[in-house]
Parts: sequence; C-alpha cells; structure tokens
Amino acid sequence: MTPEELSAAISACLTQAVAAGEISVDIPDVVRVERPKSREHGDWATNIALQLGKKAGMAPRDFAQLLAARLAEVPGVGAVDIAGPGFLNITLDAAAAGELARTIVEAGKAYGTNDALAGHVVNMEFVSANPTGPLHIGHTRWAALGDAIARVLRASGAEVTSEYYINDAGNQMNVFARSVYNRMHGLPVPEGGYPGEYIKELADSVEAEAPQLKGMDEDAALPQIRELAYKAQMADIKATLADFGVGFDVFFSETSLHEGGAVADAVARLREQGHIFDKEGAVWLRTTDFGDDKDRVLIRANGEPTYFAADAAYYLSKKDRGFTEKIYLLGADHHGYVNRLKAIAACAGDDKEKNIEVLIGQLISVNGAKLSKRAGNIIELRDLIDWLGADALRYSLGRFPADSPIALDPEQLKKNTNDNPVFYVQYAHARSAAAARNAAEKNVTRESFDAGELTDPTENELLAVLGQFPSVVAGAAEFREPHRIARYLEQVAGAYHSWYAATRVTPIGEDTNVLPVHSARLWLNDATTTVLANGLELLGVSAPERM
Repeated sequence: MTPEELSAAISACLTQAVAAGEISVDIPDVVRVERPKSREHGDWATNIALQLGKKAGMAPRDFAQLLAARLAEVPGVGAVDIAGPGFLNITLDAAAAGELARTIVEAGKAYGTNDALAGHVVNMEFVSANPTGPLHIGHTRWAALGDAIARVLRASGAEVTSEYYINDAGNQMNVFARSVYNRMHGLPVPEGGYPGEYIKELADSVEAEAPQLKGMDEDAALPQIRELAYKAQMADIKATLADFGVGFDVFFSETSLHEGGAVADAVARLREQGHIFDKEGAVWLRTTDFGDDKDRVLIRANGEPTYFAADAAYYLSKKDRGFTEKIYLLGADHHGYVNRLKAIAACAGDDKEKNIEVLIGQLISVNGAKLSKRAGNIIELRDLIDWLGADALRYSLGRFPADSPIALDPEQLKKNTNDNPVFYVQYAHARSAAAARNAAEKNVTRESFDAGELTDPTENELLAVLGQFPSVVAGAAEFREPHRIARYLEQVAGAYHSWYAATRVTPIGEDTNVLPVHSARLWLNDATTTVLANGLELLGVSAPERM
C-alpha cells in the first residue's frame, strides 16, 4: 500500500461516515499522511481528526475513534492507534506494506511521476550566458539547478520548455568581433575588449573557415567575423552544456527580436495597454504602477531601444507562444531585475504573482579551483567538469537550496567514501545492481512474490522510505527545490545500506535452497534500484551499475 493509496482509503472512510450520517463535514480533496517521528508509533500518521473534528461538532479524539473503527476494516491496515488529542497512527500489515515493492518495480521509470502540475505550460529560462566567452563557474549552478527543476516539473505533469536566451545584440557583440579581428592581425586587445586565449582560438577558427577575411578592409570584415566567431563560441557553449548533461529545447536570439520587429511591436502593444508615456523625447514604461522602484525607458531620445525594451519584447514573445507561466532563473547580482520583470508582466496584462516567477541563486565557490588558461580571468565550467566530473558537480549543486551560498570541497567530492554524498547514493545503486546480478547467479528470481515475507524491521523502514518518493517529487516541483530529491536519495541509500547489512537476498554459503523470502527481497532490492535511478535521473546524475 502506497501513501497515496492509504490517503485515498482514509478519504473513502470519511465519505462512508458522511453517507451513514455519522458525521457532517466537508472532506478535503487530499488527506495528508506522513511518517511519524518515531516508527514505534506506526508506519504512517494523519492529523485529519484534528482538522475536521471541531468542524463536525465533535471532539477531535471522538472523531478519531469513529474514523479508526472504519479504517481498521480496510484490507492491509494492521492496526490503528489514537494518540494525544486525536492523531491517528496507522500500521500496515507486512503483506500490504511489502506490496509497494511490486508496485515500484512494475512502474519502473514511471514510479515517482505524478500529475500535480498537469495543465501547467511553463517556459523556463536559465543560464543565458553572453555568447562572447566560455561558460564559467557563475553559470554552473543555474545550469545544474535549472535543468533539475525542469526535470521535476515534467515529472509532476507540467509541460516545460527549457530556453536559453542568447544576448547576441548590442555593442558587446561589436567589441567581441573587434577583439577577434585584433587577434587575427596581431594587434593589442581593444579598449574594453575580451582578452584570453579563447579569443585566439576563435580567431584561428574564423581564419580557417574564411581566410579571405584577414586581407579585407576592417569595416567590411567585422560583420562577417562577428557572425563566424559568434557561431563558434555558441558551439563551444552548447558542447560544454552537453558535457554537463544539460539540454535546451529552444535557443532564442535577442537579435531576432530587433530584426523581426518584435521590439517595436511590444512598445505599441504596451502603449495600447495604457502603460506607455513619452517624456523628454524618450518612450517610457510606467513600471512604478506595479512595484518597480522607477519607471523604465524603452526607447531612448535618439531612437535606440534599451535592453529593457528587448526584455519586454521577449516576455511578450513567451506569452504569445502560449506559455502561461514564465520562470526566470537569475544570478545573485540580479535582484534588481525581479520587480521590473514582474512589472513587465503586469503591464502586459498578466498576473505578476501567477504568470511570472523569478528565482535568484546565490554564488558558489570551489576551493582550489584555478583560473582558466584559455580565458585568463574566470574559472571555466569545462575545467570544473574535467577536474571534478559532471556527476559530482551536478549532485553537489543540486543538494542545496538555490538561495544558499555554497563552497564546494573538491577533496570530498573526489573521495570514494560515505562522507561524499554523491558516492554514497551512487554506490547504493551500484550495490543494488550487484545484488541483482548475484541473485541471478544463485537462481533467485522474481517469478513469485510473497510480500508477507518482508518482516525484518529494516525492510519496513526501507519500504516506508521508498513510498515517499512520489510526494518528494511533487514537493520538489511545487517549490522549485530539487535539493529535496538529493536529500531524499541519501535517506534511501541509508535505509538500503542498513537493510543490505541485516538481510540476505540470496542463500548463504553452500545452501542453494531458494526460499520465498529470497524472491521477496529481490523485489525489494530492485524497487530500491528503481527509486535511486529515477531520483538520480531527475538531478541529471548517472546511476552506475558498477563502481
């Protein structure tokens, strides 16, 4: 019996009591069940009697007694005890508890998924680094978290499009092109330009693809150099993201907003909404009406659009593409963007509390990380991947809330010991896979299953933890907190390691007599494998079968 099935059983008992005239009360859509603080109090607990007792005109404990009598008749419920003012502590019989192992194995990759966010259509933008240099440590956290958030949202039924906004417009791209041009011709880095060996690499790439550019007039060569260097740098960014296990559904070009007339269209649409005003020759958006600290210029007096104008056009593009929810993931230095982005949403006619969400992440540091030899003044994501590995990075970044600063210890991340969280979880998966291989060698199969054989206390504990996975996934999606998955997987690993030490999946020694308990334990072993693999997948971390 899963927690969801137990919740449904309690709801059914309440419905029956209402129909029988025993109580008169509105039944909530979902009855919450949770693990009691002490397992001596049962497998699951609910405070539903405390919630509904007074509403039904009864003392909560009397309400609990009425409900307990019905609940005790539910198949699979072994005992129901009333504690304190009306808490219900529920103990499942061994067979009902053990059936969860079959449920998990048969569900496979689908176990843990839910439909809590079904119907939500989400655009989630993250990373969005400028295409003028390689990805660095500042982008690492959002690459890991953004991808994990997208995964847990999809696992909870949301339709998610992950999007990378390419800032390929503006003077920065001209400076970028001139930096490459100067390296091609052996000239110093231009004022405000981009240094680093990666610029030389780009210059060599451009020259190899279009050797004629080196001999052309500078004004004629720069637009072509800009385009070729931009494509080469974006290819490097995409390759680095792929090595980090991060993929995007859409790469959206800022230039396309300007060239396609979206910026001018956005200004016209916002003017129709009544939020535009003209002042000192410039066009302004009255964002102070919606919580911004000052109104924002969209079009300068010289007729040039601001970055904010592109932000407005980009938001409207997301709205026009059918995304009812837009999630922005921004770095620690972008707090000032929150109110202005929400103001854009409100000016566009959206609900700034429902249709847009802006998440701010704190900085990370890695002890002993070295500046990139290619870029010179940054710590490259590619170097971090080569040094520590994508799995260690992604798991470590995924196990903390986004708003907490992180200092990663590379020595810990490289240890093959239990004090390294990613090793601890991955080893549990590899150990369970090895147990299954060993079972096959000893002719232990899943052809039969007697759930009642799973009576060891460690089996009860492991089953209870495994049963929480769907609700953990739903919570991670609802609150945009994939660290809940990581911390949960560590609980699963702990419960599995304890069970593995206390029981045997295969006969001992020379004994070849395969008993029903061995088959039942293989089901439980493989259920753990499934949960660990599914959870690691949500974090973008591999689930090795051998370590």
